Amino acid sequence: MSGIEHYENFPVASWLCPPELRPAIVALYHFARTADDLADEGDVTAEQRLKDLAEFRADLNQTLTPGTSGAAVSSTRWPHVFTALGRVVAQHQLPHTLLHDLLDAFEQDVAYTRAGRGYQDTAELLDYCRRSANPVGRLLLHLYGVQDATSLTQSDAICTALQLINFWQDRSTDLQRGRNYLPEGSSLLAELHFARTLMMQGAPLVHRVPGRAGWELRAVVQGGLRILDKLDAQHAGHANTPEHWPRPTLNKIDIVRMLWRSLWM
Repeated sequence: MSGIEHYENFPVASWLCPPELRPAIVALYHFARTADDLADEGDVTAEQRLKDLAEFRADLNQTLTPGTSGAAVSSTRWPHVFTALGRVVAQHQLPHTLLHDLLDAFEQDVAYTRAGRGYQDTAELLDYCRRSANPVGRLLLHLYGVQDATSLTQSDAICTALQLINFWQDRSTDLQRGRNYLPEGSSLLAELHFARTLMMQGAPLVHRVPGRAGWELRAVVQGGLRILDKLDAQHAGHANTPEHWPRPTLNKIDIVRMLWRSLWM
């Protein structure tokens, strides 16, 4: 789930991905990547970011409208995104709500940052993850033809865990950008333990996802757990606050350990 660069929350089309699904996954990736860039990249005001995201959502609505022609989609501001996305949505009958949920999360990030607002409790943060991360897993499961309730619940647990891990490994950078995802009254150590619990709850999904995609999911789960190992080690070994911890990285030894553990899941 790391074969395409940059959009951290997206399990993407690596060589383990079923070849017939790569165009669909790439189209979804570019949709999410473009929206995330509108919310986060460049030096523009929050008002302009929200305006751009509103226009992006309008183009999504146009693309999802039954009977919309290819020419109409090509006339959008982002034809390279929505032409491919329109084909994928129609071919695979993807749920529209999941795409809108991702945009909701991006808009919330901008609004919270503008207001200097954090998260009051874990429930509020999990609601954000429900829209920022969980749709990714559910869209992929839809492509794989896995739609039972147990699999969806396990996917949500993995995706939320990955989102939380991303927050805690990037905490120093996020704070510099005015974003604070740590719930009020919570400790980072408690949140690390919570993310690990979620990941372990979702891990049995690797046996429900067929073929090569299931093996890719094993690597994703083990990668997340390995980052948590490193964050736990930083917590134990650093006297300074987590706001100054370096971002953990995976080396060759970590990769070998992850692959070995993937074999025995």
